[in-house]
Amino acid sequence: MREGIDVCGPDEIEEGTARVIEPEESGFDESIALFHTETGCFFALDDRCTHEDASLAEGWIEGETVECPLHSSSFSLRTGKVLCLPATRDARTHRVEVAGGRVVLYPGVDADGAARANE
Repeated sequence: MREGIDVCGPDEIEEGTARVIEPEESGFDESIALFHTETGCFFALDDRCTHEDASLAEGWIEGETVECPLHSSSFSLRTGKVLCLPATRDARTHRVEVAGGRVVLYPGVDADGAARANE
């Protein structure tokens, strides 16, 4: 598995919001949206909607879903699955852990732990 990136403390991202992790910070090929849900869970998806060029981090978070701010496609934060059109492709997920009081992101590693090459 790839090395994790220490992103921040859990309290540095307000619940119900997201933060963009830029490629320069992560070493990954694309920006990643790191979401902190109102239930205290952390999830990470590629920051771009699979339908149009819009930032998912700027979308509306409800429960474990995010709605794209451009055309209202929605995605599961847990699996990246499309939940609402017009998007038809799932979003790529990235593994996130909270360890030692820090949020650790594993870019390029699926949320289920399967290593994945940059696409």
